[in-house]
Amino acid sequence: MFSEIAGSLPPILADFMPGAPVEDRAAWRAVSDDMRSAVMLDAERALTRPWSVIRASDYREYSLNGDRSRFESLYFSRRRMLNDLVLAELLEDSGRFIDAIIDGVFLICEESGWQLPAHNAYERGGQRFALPDTEQPVIDLFAAETGALLATVAALMRDRLDEVSPRVVVRIESEIRDRILSPYLGRRFWWMGNGAERMNNWTAWITQNVLLSTFSLKTDQGLRRRVVEKALSGLDAFIKDYAEDGACEEGVVYYRHAALCMAGAMAILDKVAPASMAPLWKAPKIRNMADYIVNMHVAGRRYFNFSDSAAIVEPCTVREYLFGKAVGSDVLAAFAARDRLSSEHKHLPEEWNLWYRVQELLVTPEILQEFRPAGDAFYPGTGLFVARDDRFALAVKGGNNGESHNHNDVGSLTLYKDGKPFLIDVGVETYTAKTFSPQRYDIWTMQSCFHNLPTFGEVGQADGADFAARAVHAEFTENQAQMCLDIASAYPAEARVRSYRRTVTLQRGSRVEVEDIHDGDLPATLSLMTCVEPIIDDGLCFDGLGRIDFEGAGEIEVEAIDIDDPRLRLSWPPRIYRLRIPFAGACLKLRIV
Repeated sequence: MFSEIAGSLPPILADFMPGAPVEDRAAWRAVSDDMRSAVMLDAERALTRPWSVIRASDYREYSLNGDRSRFESLYFSRRRMLNDLVLAELLEDSGRFIDAIIDGVFLICEESGWQLPAHNAYERGGQRFALPDTEQPVIDLFAAETGALLATVAALMRDRLDEVSPRVVVRIESEIRDRILSPYLGRRFWWMGNGAERMNNWTAWITQNVLLSTFSLKTDQGLRRRVVEKALSGLDAFIKDYAEDGACEEGVVYYRHAALCMAGAMAILDKVAPASMAPLWKAPKIRNMADYIVNMHVAGRRYFNFSDSAAIVEPCTVREYLFGKAVGSDVLAAFAARDRLSSEHKHLPEEWNLWYRVQELLVTPEILQEFRPAGDAFYPGTGLFVARDDRFALAVKGGNNGESHNHNDVGSLTLYKDGKPFLIDVGVETYTAKTFSPQRYDIWTMQSCFHNLPTFGEVGQADGADFAARAVHAEFTENQAQMCLDIASAYPAEARVRSYRRTVTLQRGSRVEVEDIHDGDLPATLSLMTCVEPIIDDGLCFDGLGRIDFEGAGEIEVEAIDIDDPRLRLSWPPRIYRLRIPFAGACLKLRIV
């Protein structure tokens, strides 16, 4: 798909300017007063704070105890501070932030490695080394982000930095050449693609930022052409793993690092090789990838959140709006424009990609009046079913347990009523070494018994692509929407289950029905996850939300689970609940109103 354009590239690949340079005063004076005030306040606070100190022992902490968060806090605080200072200088052009900007640039340039400790490896899933090797840089997500950040600083601030010393931009160019461009062209990292091997968000995310580094700097034409050819190959490796329906199997949070970064790479290529992306912007698959986030939206900041995604997601930005405009999706463009209005922090203070923040200041999305809320959707590539009426929003996940960022959750459902969570997908805790290790499925949030799924005896689902839904069928009519699937194949042999047929039906304007029929040798118990404390009467009553009535159930148990993980607390209250409903026979029916 992408590599097909390599032979038609123009002889000269143009520069890419990631926004308006500092000397374009008209562009920066046009920034709205509220955005300007927010940026200046953050930058003035940054001037009073010391830069973080990062020691070798901080880097080694991950290899010693698996903790990622403390080092990453030190690492990202530098990059956010530099963002704040650069944006303020672009807005003001007074020179008062220049010294601090140069301090930040040199601190980052003098780091021994730009890759995170959790990613300090040369093979996919390989050994994580305790300290970075300065002679063999690793290009991970955040090494590439760091290169893009510094290249954007150089592109937008070159003249002002040169007034202090030409060595500032020279140092940036040297570090990006040694840490990003040379290893990108000189070796093969796993995320570049290798035949049929599955890729994930890394491929699009890193490719975008390598392109941004390459074309924001004054690189030569030979290097540019080699980078573009390799980038096109990488984008092909990325998009091959998407079905034609465009669903992101990594979850809605990773849409922004996957499809949206692919769109960023395409936008850069469209500028440096004018109109080269025109046929691809029109491709149905790319249009479907763009619209995925709209179909996963529930209400406000709540989204359906299978895989390693949170249930509450930050509002859309200019990036989603521009993606919608590029592919001709008025639905996405209108959704993104309206969603962005709900953001309290449109200047993106937590973002470390300077290009994104510059776009946010310089581009004002047009509010399209014809925005229509999302309706039903079915993604056969991942077996993802979404149905809605005026009160309920329902999702059921088929697929398999070998998908990227997977939880063992084949057949699980998520339900909202009046925009409030009813049956939930808990999500993922703060990442540690264990999250992406062979012990991943020892973590409770990854296990099927903490999803809206059955266990047999004490046996839950197994991980791997072979553990999948079968006989998946979705149907939508005016009066109802229904998903049927058999999830027995998602369980290992020791579950001793021969079939488990789940039918989930939205009776529009009325209720949701779940019918589970199983054939197996071990007692079956259905788990249901909720964030509202249930009251047991003849069924389950959820105060102010609704109730669930059962047919074919034994005695219900309610287990309270305290939530203290910071990442989970972004989506859920301090306590959630797991309901355990034993089957009284072969069939269990739920009626949810």
